[in-house]
Amino acid sequence: MPSTDLLPSLLFKINENQLALEAAIMELTLWVEQRGSADVAENVRSALVTIDRNEEFIKMSLAVLMAPE
Repeated sequence: MPSTDLLPSLLFKINENQLALEAAIMELTLWVEQRGSADVAENVRSALVTIDRNEEFIKMSLAVLMAPE
């Protein structure tokens, strides 16, 4: 298998990891917020906005890369 064939799969897995990390961080954010650190929770949510903002572009790019030629 040529290494260029691995690129779409690699990018898919990286994106999958990114989304899993986002979910885990959000769980921790909720836990922190429930314990009275609303400022910290809001800062984390603000940082996670970047992941959300880029998610649609990443999905579209992966669809193009993985589309049969």
